[in-house]
Amino acid sequence: MRPLRSLQFVPAHREGWAQKAVRAGADAVILDLEDSVPEPSKADARAMAAETIDALRSDHPDVTVLVRPNPLDTDHFGRDLQTVVRPGLDGLLLPKIYGPREVLDFAALLEHFEIEASLTRGSVEVIPTLETAKSLVNCESIAAAHPRVASLMVAAARDADVSREVGFEWTAEGLETLHYRSKAVLACRAAGLAHPIVGLWQEISDLDGLRRFAEGNRRLGFTGQVLIHPSHIETVNDVYAPDPKIVDRFRRMIEAFEQAQANGQAAALFEGEHVDIAHVKTARGVVALAETIQSR
Repeated sequence: MRPLRSLQFVPAHREGWAQKAVRAGADAVILDLEDSVPEPSKADARAMAAETIDALRSDHPDVTVLVRPNPLDTDHFGRDLQTVVRPGLDGLLLPKIYGPREVLDFAALLEHFEIEASLTRGSVEVIPTLETAKSLVNCESIAAAHPRVASLMVAAARDADVSREVGFEWTAEGLETLHYRSKAVLACRAAGLAHPIVGLWQEISDLDGLRRFAEGNRRLGFTGQVLIHPSHIETVNDVYAPDPKIVDRFRRMIEAFEQAQANGQAAALFEGEHVDIAHVKTARGVVALAETIQSR
């Protein structure tokens, strides 16, 4: 999966909301068929999600399109997948995951609907959501459950499923979720998943709080964040993009190291700092991320 800084939730039955998120600069749109869609609107939401996938594929091919279907234990998930697995769908955000078993079940169903839609098998990725106590305990096995798993989305929202499941009292500082957020980042990295995702900041008008939340999660190792309002996109895109000053410094570091290598040396003295290949690998990764973001 490519790095996604901002992943905007959009109720799938709300006409035009996905396009609004794209205009605001979202790297990804999540068409939600689950919690934000009332029961009487589920069928309409499926149909509109399919139309939106087609439209985004045509008009905004650089935007990643995800769908959050209804959970496996509902009457809706089969029809959800039958409708939305189509050209232009990049992945599914999987709800109500407890362990690797649910990931494997979704993966098997996905393959069936990929075949029906004449898609390449394995082309639709999955991002399991860690929002239950069992999923947080099992995050390592979930991350490694199937080749389709592209990332994990770690829930840390106020007064939502995860706080009820775990029983913590939410604070803006986030100390009560620090342990499991850190654990999820490690689970991603151990499974070779480079871009862990966190969600979400619910205080719509508190952009300063949003920035602090995003900066703290970036420092922890997250590379992107799920959002519920397009006014958050600009801030989140800024926070999860590498600082231009750091990128410039890393480019100079790479140049100094490569010059030292050309002279037969395994390390370089760069601006008073000893650097070797380990530092340069980090620098190259940050520069590559910056270039990927710039190319969009």
